[in-house]
Amino acid sequence: MTDTHSDPADRTAADIDADDPYIWLEDVSGERSLDWVRAHNAPTVAALTSGDRFADLQASAQEVLDTDERIPYARRRGEYLYNFWRDATNTRGLWRRTDLDSYRTEDPVWDVLVDLDQLAESEGENWVWQSASVLRPDYDRALISLSRGGADAAVVREFDLVTRTWIDADCDSNGFALAENKSDVSWIDRDTVFVGTDFGVHTDGLASLTDSGYPRVVKRWTRGTPLDAAETVFAGDVADVAVQVGHDHTPGFERDFLVRATDFFHQEMVELRPDGEVGIPVPTDAHTMIRREWLFVLTRSDWERGGVTHATGTLVAFDYDDFVGGGDATGEVLFRPDEHTSLQDVQFTRSHLVLVTLRDVQTHVHLRDIGNGWSESTLAGLPELATISVLDTDPDVSDEIFLSASSFTTPPSLLHGTTTDGVSVLKQTPAFFDAESISATQYFVPSDDGTPIPYFVVKRDDVSTGPTLLYGYGGFENSMTPGYSAIAARSWITRGGIYVIANIRGGGEYGPSWHTQAIKAGRHLVYEDFASVATDLVTRGLTTPGQLAAQGGSNGGLLMGVMATSYPELFGALVCQVPLLDMRRYHLLLAGASWVAEYGDPDDPAEWEFISAYSPYQRVQREATYPALLVTTSTRDDRVHPGHARKFTARLEEYGHTVSYYENIEGGHGGAADNKQAAFKSALAYEFLWQTVGSADA
Repeated sequence: MTDTHSDPADRTAADIDADDPYIWLEDVSGERSLDWVRAHNAPTVAALTSGDRFADLQASAQEVLDTDERIPYARRRGEYLYNFWRDATNTRGLWRRTDLDSYRTEDPVWDVLVDLDQLAESEGENWVWQSASVLRPDYDRALISLSRGGADAAVVREFDLVTRTWIDADCDSNGFALAENKSDVSWIDRDTVFVGTDFGVHTDGLASLTDSGYPRVVKRWTRGTPLDAAETVFAGDVADVAVQVGHDHTPGFERDFLVRATDFFHQEMVELRPDGEVGIPVPTDAHTMIRREWLFVLTRSDWERGGVTHATGTLVAFDYDDFVGGGDATGEVLFRPDEHTSLQDVQFTRSHLVLVTLRDVQTHVHLRDIGNGWSESTLAGLPELATISVLDTDPDVSDEIFLSASSFTTPPSLLHGTTTDGVSVLKQTPAFFDAESISATQYFVPSDDGTPIPYFVVKRDDVSTGPTLLYGYGGFENSMTPGYSAIAARSWITRGGIYVIANIRGGGEYGPSWHTQAIKAGRHLVYEDFASVATDLVTRGLTTPGQLAAQGGSNGGLLMGVMATSYPELFGALVCQVPLLDMRRYHLLLAGASWVAEYGDPDDPAEWEFISAYSPYQRVQREATYPALLVTTSTRDDRVHPGHARKFTARLEEYGHTVSYYENIEGGHGGAADNKQAAFKSALAYEFLWQTVGSADA
C-alpha cells in the first residue's frame, strides 16, 4: 500500500470533524448543495456525451434494457404468475399477471393490474415500483410499495386484485396505507397486518426508528382502526438495525416470528405465541430458516452443540419443537463445507430442500429429500458450466421450481419444472452479442498473505493485451458469480476491451469466513486482494497500469476510493459509483449506522485507528498523483448518502486534482429510476473509460 499522506489516526475525531469544510454538502436537497451538483454535472455531461460513441453506447444499452425479447421473470402467487415489466413504451412499468399455459407461449396474454406510468401522470408523482406483497391464501389483495424517484423510503397502499382498484384508507373500505418511510408491513390475515414504520415518539419516550433509520417498533394493526391505535408487539433498542415480525402462513404451521437485528450480521429470533415468547437459541450470527416441523441453521462461525462442533458454513437440520423445547439433539448435517466449496442458497419445495453451492465460484445444485432420511439427489435438466439461481418455488402447494441459468457468454435461460421430475428451458433470452470468439478464463493470484484469490477474465480471443476494466465489490458476504452482462459485452468486450471480475475477500464465494476475516480490522484484506489482482493482470501481460481501469459501486465505491488514495499507481482510471468515502462520518449518514458491524465504529478510537488507515476522504493529499476519476451518485439515494461522493470530489478539487462528477437528481441507490436513466449512466461510465484507458478509435 502506498502511504500518500500523514496518518489520520494521529488526529482526534473532533479535529477531523472541525476541519471538514464540506459538511454543508451533506444537505441532500439544499439549494446550495444542488447548485454545486448542477455546476459539476454540466462539464461532465458536456465532456462525455457530445460524441457519436456516447450516443451509440447509450442506444446499445437501452436496446438491451427495453427489448421485448427479454425474459419476463415471474413469481407464482396462487393460480397466476406475476411480473413487473418496463420497456420503451412503459418506462415506469406494468405490474401484470398471466397463467402458466399462456406464459409458456412466445407471446403470453398479460392481464395488467397496475400501469405505473398512468398512475404517476394522474397523481403528478415520480413513482418508481418497489414491491408487492400478495395476501395468502386467497391472493385477492396486495400491499404495494411505491417510492418517489427510486429511494428506499416508500409509500404503501392496498390494492384489490379482483376489482383492480386501490382501496382507499379514508373511506368505508378502510384500506391499509402508510406514508413515505422505510416501513416494513406484512399480512397476518385479510384484516390484520404487522407494521413497522415511523410512529413518532414511542411510549417509552424514544424514537420509533433505529439509528439506522429502520423500524424498531412493530405493531399489530387492524383494518378500520387508526394507525396510532395499533397494538405494540415489540420495541427494540434505537441502537438495533431493525425489528421485524412476520406471519408464517404454512397450512397447519401458522406461527408468528420476531426477528431483532442487533447489528447487520447478528439477530435474535423468537416465536410469538398467545401465551408468550418462545426463544429460538441458535447462534445470533447464524442464518436461520424454519419450515413446517424443521429448523435449519447455517452457521457463520463454529458452533458447539452437544459435544459436536459444527464448522463455519455448515447446514444443520433439527426438529423444531424439540429444539425450542430444550432438546439436546446435535442435528442432522445436510451440508459440510470444504476449502473449495460453500453453500450459497437454500430453498424449499414441497418435497425437497434445494441447495445451491459454489466450488471455486462454479455453481452446483443438490437436492435433499425432506422427510425421507434427507437422501441426496440431483435436479435433472440443468445445463453444465452455468451459474444457477433459484427464482421461485411454492412449497406449500407443490414441487414446482423456476430457475435462471447463464454464463459470461450464454444468455440467461428460464428453467421450469419440478424437483421430482426435473426441469427444462421454458424461455431463453436472445443473444445480444456474438460470443463465438469471446471466452472466459479463471485465474488465481496469491494476495499479500498468500491466500489464493480467484478472478475471471472475459475477452475476445484475438485480444491479448489492451484496455482492461476490473470490477469488484468485496463486502457483506455478496458473491460475484459468472453471469451474462450484455451491456458490458456490447460497451466494452466486443470493442476490444478486457473485462475482469475479482472474487476478493469480503464476499461470500468461499463461505462465511471469506467475509468475516475481512470485516473491521481485517478490512485491509479486501484492498490487498484487489490490488493483487490488478498487479497480476499487468504481470500476465494482459494490460498496463495506464490501460487498467476499475469500477465499483456502494461498498465497491469505497473500494474504488481506497484504490485511488492508497494504490493510485496501479490504475489509469477509476469509476466510483454511489460510494461510501467519508468513513469518519458514514455511521451518522442515512443507513450508515447499520454497517458498523462491517466496518467498525469510527467513534471508538481503537476502531478509528484501522478505519482511518483506508478512509478515502481523509486520505486525499495535495501532492499525490491520482488516476482519472469519474464519481457518480444519486440525490435520491437514501441508503448511501450522496454527501460521500460530493465531499470527496470537493476535497480532490480543493487540492488541485481533476475529477469528473455526475449526480442523478433521482434514481435511488441503483442510481437510475428507469431504463433511460440506467442507459445514460452506463454510457457515461463506458465513454469515460474509453476516453481515459481505451483507444481513441474504439
